[in-house]
Amino acid sequence: MTIAIFGNAMKTETLVEVRHILQFMEGKGVHVLLSQELRQELDLREYPGFPENWDGEKQPENVYGEPIDFALSVGGDGTFLTSAAAIGDKNIPILGVNCGHLGFLAEVQTQDLDEILQKLVAGEYTIEQRSLLQLTILDKDNIAREGLIMSPNALNEIAILKQGLTNMLTIETKVNGELLHTYHSDGLVIATPTGSTAYNLSIGGPLLVPQSRGMILTPIAPHSLTVRPIVILDEWKLDFKISSRYDSFMVSVDGRSQSLSTDVRLHVERAPYTVKVVQIGDNSFLKSLRAKLNWGK
Repeated sequence: MTIAIFGNAMKTETLVEVRHILQFMEGKGVHVLLSQELRQELDLREYPGFPENWDGEKQPENVYGEPIDFALSVGGDGTFLTSAAAIGDKNIPILGVNCGHLGFLAEVQTQDLDEILQKLVAGEYTIEQRSLLQLTILDKDNIAREGLIMSPNALNEIAILKQGLTNMLTIETKVNGELLHTYHSDGLVIATPTGSTAYNLSIGGPLLVPQSRGMILTPIAPHSLTVRPIVILDEWKLDFKISSRYDSFMVSVDGRSQSLSTDVRLHVERAPYTVKVVQIGDNSFLKSLRAKLNWGK
C-alpha cells in the first residue's frame, strides 16, 4: 500500500499528527509520500529512507512501482480543498484528518486516529463520489483564455465577488443559454452539494446531501429581497456576464481568488471527474450536521 500525506506545514498541530501517522505506518508495509512542504519542515533523520516526496507531475509507479491507494489530508477543510486540488483527476481517494475547527470534509478526529488508520490499512472503509465545478474564462468572442486561473475546479464553490468596498455587481446569469436572472448584489456563490455547508451556508443558502446531483446559486446581499437561492441540476451549464463600476471583479475558486476584468465572461459546469472521499465508521453527513451545527441542543 502507498499513501500520500498533505498538510499545512506551518501549523505545529499538523506536524505532530503527521509524525504520529509516520510512526503508526512503520513496520506495516506501507509506503509513504509527503508533500514537499511537510518534508522540508519535518526532521526525518529518525525515518531513514522514509518517506519519499510527493510529485504531482510524476506517476506513482516512478517512485515505488505501485499506484497511490490513498491520500491523507491533515488539517481542516481548507487543507482538504488544497489536497483535492493537488490530486486533481488522479483518482486517489482522500481521508481528512481534522486538526482545525468546524470540519465537514476533514471528519476524522485526532483522538480516533489510530483506530481509523487501522481500519484504513485493513480495508474497512467506503468511498463517496463528490462532484466538482469547472470554471472556464472566455473573452468577448467566447474563446477560452487559459492561465488566468491556476486551478479552475472547485469542490466547494466558485464565488463571484465585488472588487471595491462600495460597488455592487450586476451579474447576468444564463442557464443552458436561457436567462435566469440579472443579479444586483455584492456577489454570487455557485456551490456544489459538498460546498453547501461552506460559504453557501454562511450566506443563507440551502443544505444539500453531498451525494446530490445539483448545484446551488446563492446571491450575496442581493439588492432585492425577493431574490432567493435556487438549486439546479448539475448537468446544466451556466454563463455569467459581470458589470461593475470599477470594470473589474473577483472570482474565487475554493478560496483561491483572482481579479478579472469585466471584459471576460465566465462559464461554469460540472467537472469531468469526481473527488473520492474515504468514509470510515459511522461518520455520516446527518451525524455531522447534528454534531457540528448543534441541532437538538
